[in-house]
Amino acid sequence: MDSRIREHASVVVDHSLDLSEGDNLVIDAHPVSEDLVVALHELAADRGVNPLVVQDRLGERYTRAYLRNREEFETPSHVMALYEEMDAYIAIRGSANVTETSDVDPETNAAYSQAQRPLLDERLSKPWCLTQYPAAANAQLAQMSTEGYENFVWDAVNKDWDAVKEHQSQMVDILDPADEVHIVSGDTTDVRMSVAGNPTLNDYGERNLPGGEVFTAPVADSVEGEVLFDKPLYHQGREITGVSLRFENGQVVSHSAEKNEALLTEVLDTDEGARYLGELGIGMNRDIDRFTYNMLFDEKMGDTVHMAVGRAYEDTVGEENEQNESAVHVDMIVDMSEDSYIEVDGERVQEDGTFIFEE
Repeated sequence: MDSRIREHASVVVDHSLDLSEGDNLVIDAHPVSEDLVVALHELAADRGVNPLVVQDRLGERYTRAYLRNREEFETPSHVMALYEEMDAYIAIRGSANVTETSDVDPETNAAYSQAQRPLLDERLSKPWCLTQYPAAANAQLAQMSTEGYENFVWDAVNKDWDAVKEHQSQMVDILDPADEVHIVSGDTTDVRMSVAGNPTLNDYGERNLPGGEVFTAPVADSVEGEVLFDKPLYHQGREITGVSLRFENGQVVSHSAEKNEALLTEVLDTDEGARYLGELGIGMNRDIDRFTYNMLFDEKMGDTVHMAVGRAYEDTVGEENEQNESAVHVDMIVDMSEDSYIEVDGERVQEDGTFIFEE
């Protein structure tokens, strides 16, 4: 086994989750990531943790078969019972076929997401970590060799996360007490939003691994303006490109996409909350230096911001503000490397990708 796999497992167990003796751990992983699952079991045994593996990650043929042969769904009580009993949850991305569910009807996916929402709520209420195994199918999607993708993933994961935390804390100190954020990129993105009262979180590999962003939630009804997300989005096994959203009083009032606009529409029509922003994130991980069609990495790229329609994470919503609720949370990326800036309460804090504390 590659030594970097055991290092990856150690980061998950000791940094991201800090598991303790007697903890009941659920590991959700496709079979292609078996080596990482094995390494996690070695550490679980050493620490007296009780692991259980399930295989619900994207890319399974049986998931496609189920969704293509059913239109109505209910929340499975036996799965809920499992999540209620667990103490921690690890989701490992990695697939044999990243487009396995691409021919599932978007309305079916939306209905399934609604039924799964209580499970998501329960999972997110426990310590959790989402990470990536460098599977060949994901390397292919990133247009990289398998070896090149392995190097890319483990360079991004196995690093000094305390140093990352310290660097990113400079942006947290700017954004956390702020009232308004103004984002401009070229002549296609000009959007303002309030973040007043909402905490800014420093993502240094605790829940998402790799980390490399700071993020918060906009006040739901405050978003005004237009955004062109100029990086592609890979959702439900399909690529959506050229997404443009226009906001009024926080809500998406018009939208378009150059490719797969119908799928974008289905996302926005999932529920009422899907037409509001649930997250504003600022990418700060300059070791992620290329776009890979994998949002776990792409949203962390330096010189980018991302915004997610749908669910706001509870930890990013202040006590006096209302959490945006939705069955979806779909991130989309804006390139901020050229002809772009971020202003916080009228002060320019980033220009063409460079933060004021980096000059």
